[in-house]
Amino acid sequence: MRIGCVDFVSNTFFPATAAEELGFFRAEGVEAHVELLRTLVAFPALRDGEVDFLAAPAHSVLRAFPDWKGAKLVVALAQGTPWLVVLRTNVPGERGDLSALKGLRIAAAQGPNLVFRQFLVELGLQPGRDVEIVSLPGGEDADVNFGVMAARALEAGAIDGFFANAMGAEVSIKRRIGRIHIDARRDGTRYAAVSRFTFAALITTDNVIARRGHDVAAVVRGIVKAQQALRAEPARATEVGRRRFPPDEAALIASLVERDRPFYDPRITEQATAGVNALAQGLGLIKTPIPYERMVAGVFRNLWAL
Repeated sequence: MRIGCVDFVSNTFFPATAAEELGFFRAEGVEAHVELLRTLVAFPALRDGEVDFLAAPAHSVLRAFPDWKGAKLVVALAQGTPWLVVLRTNVPGERGDLSALKGLRIAAAQGPNLVFRQFLVELGLQPGRDVEIVSLPGGEDADVNFGVMAARALEAGAIDGFFANAMGAEVSIKRRIGRIHIDARRDGTRYAAVSRFTFAALITTDNVIARRGHDVAAVVRGIVKAQQALRAEPARATEVGRRRFPPDEAALIASLVERDRPFYDPRITEQATAGVNALAQGLGLIKTPIPYERMVAGVFRNLWAL
């Protein structure tokens, strides 16, 4: 089975890659391969049957499945909005100071840029007026990790900050060019709403579930076992990184997984889907909330037991 992943060299969707590389898919009797697919092509590929699953932010389903018809979330890869606001070290302002963002140029990739836009609105800032959200030339190329590329752009002075995964944040911190300004998942109740805007999920179609439900169940079990292994022994992430990541990022992945252990939880709660609905309504993607049962493949819920 083919699993597309919209952000490969990061901790965000890492349990899917770990499930392959640590042998958990194979142990469940299914051959599954995880590969990078950029957001702009990933969901059409899922819709058209070119891949069987996507590891992607939950809200992104609406890109190719209007009103959430035809696709389902089958397991959470990690809980909560995974992207961080990282600023250049010489930008003034204490961590969490929203006024520090005013007048800045913040880079975000396709997909996360919409989340960041609503993120700013929720926190009382006006995108375009208070903060300029920019793209990076080549940022959507198939072989590029946006977070790492954003860290390089920050170092070159092309941007004031970025909204991207923790790998990009860690690269910028190690090079002493960036600092985390907002981490919604960790920075307290002030960011509770935006921390629930989306989460990393494994997504498939109703058609795949109907035709290959046994294989879908095997993939879900493999993901859950990979999460359990990473929570128990984060250092195992290094062996995965060495096989699939560039050397510099492979050396960092275990520390990121160590920090993310509490978020490697496979359950998809009604609270989590309510947060996705709130984001989607704010972006004008839906008019009314999508019922939980239409968003989540309930037949696999018993496989999420921790």
